Amino acid sequence: MRPIRTERLILRNWEDRDRELFHRINSDERVMEFFPFRRTRAETDAKMEEFRHWIEQDGYGFAAAEIAATGECIGFIGLLDTDDVPSLPNGAIEIGWRLVPEFWGKGYVTEASEAWLAFGFETLGVDEIVSFAVAENHRSTAVMKRLGMHADPSADFDHPSVPDSHPHLKRHVMYRLSREGWQAGKKAAR
Repeated sequence: MRPIRTERLILRNWEDRDRELFHRINSDERVMEFFPFRRTRAETDAKMEEFRHWIEQDGYGFAAAEIAATGECIGFIGLLDTDDVPSLPNGAIEIGWRLVPEFWGKGYVTEASEAWLAFGFETLGVDEIVSFAVAENHRSTAVMKRLGMHADPSADFDHPSVPDSHPHLKRHVMYRLSREGWQAGKKAAR
């Protein structure tokens, strides 16, 4: 993937220097509040390699988000093919993110997500991009709304990867954005 630049960020593939940060975002209690697991260092190293491979193979994925002015990696933001959601067809494109807490509330996710939406609709030519989160994850659903995504309660689902031992994390809400809706939002913002 060629890096994507936004006003304040560089969205790029993962590098070895990102390993500590990647482990942190996958093991931190606040970051992982809505996930039923925390990853070990070995698990996060393997997952980072998986993310890196997807980006090399597909040209997009859950990419590292770096502060352009400092070179500091703050988490990931990107697009990914998703095949494990019962209410979606295989190959649906999801937008997702995970940042360390000290960078929450600064608009980085919205800024980078807008660039990824443009990439998805203009470069990949997809018709729709979705996002989903645990129903109680109001921080993430607020970002989805800021991006112009719309709730689709008929597609809400119990995530098949969440074990029964965590019933409060099973229910996920679905948000969608069509290419036409994205284009209309861009025109309205002018």
